[in-house]
Amino acid sequence: MEITAAMVRDLREKTNAGMMDCKKALQETNGDMEKAVDLLRKKGLATAMKRAGKAAGEGLIHAYIHAGGRIGVLVEVNCETDFAARSEAFQEFVKDVAMQIAATSPLGIEREDVPQEIVERERAIYVEQARESGKPENIIEKMVEGRLRKFYEENVLLEQSFVKDPDKTIQDYLNELVAKTGERVVIRRFTRYALGAE
Repeated sequence: MEITAAMVRDLREKTNAGMMDCKKALQETNGDMEKAVDLLRKKGLATAMKRAGKAAGEGLIHAYIHAGGRIGVLVEVNCETDFAARSEAFQEFVKDVAMQIAATSPLGIEREDVPQEIVERERAIYVEQARESGKPENIIEKMVEGRLRKFYEENVLLEQSFVKDPDKTIQDYLNELVAKTGERVVIRRFTRYALGAE
């Protein structure tokens, strides 16, 4: 199949990838636009993962106020270049992450950020609940692990379902942005304020 300049231009607009990369992707997928987009996104993600050691010193700090001034969030998201930080996709991601934090009140960005005493307390409750079911120990352990996984999915930002699109997690959304920008992107830190809360 002949790959036209219009096809390359169309793919470039969809993915922000380089002209030659777009042409190659279309050749590899026999002109299938959707497959070419997927291929470029996978390559973009792979490239960005290779750059994982590179410093992410640029980015944005965003303030989000919700519920008539009753909830506020400050979030810092970093990337490698000012160019990526100014992109529409990056700015939208930062706003969405701030909104997610306001809506779900996560305990941390990754599992390691959740205080160990909270995890231990939850585990003890789950063990107690599982024992009351009268199941054998090996089944109890599986039940506890399942409930802990659910706990992390609800309380760890990267593992939460994205409120605007519950079919994907925040980690999935982050991976999409990494593939789009070809840069390392890190949710560095956040603070959530709720009126009257300590």
